[in-house]
Amino acid sequence: MADTDPKSWKTLNKDLDRISMLEQATALVSRPLVAPGIALAFMVLVGLSVGSFSGVSAVTAIVIAASVVGAYMALNIGANDVANNMGPAVGARAMTIGSALIVAAICETAGALLAGGDVVSTVSRGIISPESVAQPQIFIWAMFSALLAGALWINLATWIGAPVSTTHSIVGGVMGAGIAAAGFAAVNWPTMGAIVASWVISPVMGGVIAAAFLAFIKTKIIYTEDMLASARRWVPVLIGIMAGTFATYLALKGLKKLISVGFGPAVLLGLAIAIVTTFVMRPVIARQSRGLEPRKKSLKELFSIPLVLSAALLSFAHGANDVANAVGPLAAIVHAVQDGGSSDSVSIPIWVMLIGGAGLSVGLLLFGPKLINIVGNEITRLNAMRAYCVALSAAFTVIIASWLGLPVSSTHIAIGGIFGVGFFREWYHERVMGELRTDTTSTAEQRRRKKVVRRSHFTTILAAWLITVPAAASLSALLYWVFTSLWM
Repeated sequence: MADTDPKSWKTLNKDLDRISMLEQATALVSRPLVAPGIALAFMVLVGLSVGSFSGVSAVTAIVIAASVVGAYMALNIGANDVANNMGPAVGARAMTIGSALIVAAICETAGALLAGGDVVSTVSRGIISPESVAQPQIFIWAMFSALLAGALWINLATWIGAPVSTTHSIVGGVMGAGIAAAGFAAVNWPTMGAIVASWVISPVMGGVIAAAFLAFIKTKIIYTEDMLASARRWVPVLIGIMAGTFATYLALKGLKKLISVGFGPAVLLGLAIAIVTTFVMRPVIARQSRGLEPRKKSLKELFSIPLVLSAALLSFAHGANDVANAVGPLAAIVHAVQDGGSSDSVSIPIWVMLIGGAGLSVGLLLFGPKLINIVGNEITRLNAMRAYCVALSAAFTVIIASWLGLPVSSTHIAIGGIFGVGFFREWYHERVMGELRTDTTSTAEQRRRKKVVRRSHFTTILAAWLITVPAAASLSALLYWVFTSLWM
């Protein structure tokens, strides 16, 4: 019979194999489209929700469109910026990438909704003068162009694997739209000069502070006669410094909506918490260090929990502060549509904050792993001590910048800290330890691979930093010209 013919079975098996291979190929091809599809569905859901909430009419059509673009911006901030907070902890193996995504999503959303600023400057911290865009239509299209340009630029940067400043992206967008609307005289050039200065100040300050703490750990703990005894003495102090620094950081930057704390009281609060934490952690570290072998790998257990907590606190503060980059222009557009003009500052409605908070988390979960992997693993190798130095330098630098009144980027600080740790290790092992990491006999490619810091990422990130403001500004100006040509 035909159904028992071995040849028939062989033919059937071949056909089934072909179908199975086709299914696998289809799944492989479609897998990269899943995340963009979910992101698109999220933006559509935001548009439909705002449309049903506001009522669809000619007046609110721009609000619906701006809400979708605001959701798109929040997605990109979650995909790009949050990696700076979680990357070091993941690179140090203190957290898996899955747990990092969950912790970051919860803390980012909590920071945005609980402590996010309820008032935002409508012209992004004085980048352009309000009177130059006083007409409602001009102001609305300027903010819309700035928001879309910033989102597109961050999307491109995420795609090429470059962590960039979302603050600088939206600032560049506002500047470009302002120039297109009212000329170069509309721009507050002293403020822009301060932002340009922060390109250098932020990463250098973060790198120096991170390298200084790593130097302290190497000289006082790692390269001592009794590593564990040194760890029992100094690790509680380092954890206390971290606790005090983050208490000050959150008091200044992350809890402004809940309570207003001046710089002096914030520092005193941080100092008190640092002292208390140091004394509390001494018996804890002594207990944890029992039975550990005197080697660097043992120190990971002593730094892992503080490192996880620091990543969570950085994410909370980031959600509280940077959600305004996603929803600030959107809130300004809503205000202009409702009140018929621009203002020095506007309130952010709760539904706008929800878009920002949800977008940060969705963007992080869908697209965050790529940048987290680059920040945590591909720039330089991180362990618990090095990642601790990076996290601490990020909070420390923001506090110093707040004291000096400097506009700095948390992205630049964190990445600067990672580069600072890497370059310090190169210098320390070559000059202090006497390890020769370059030679004349190896090829150029072999010598490059022996370097602690990957130069390809260094040049890519540096180039992305330098062109962020002009690129976002140029794109925003082009978009403003297109929109006003079509609808004004």
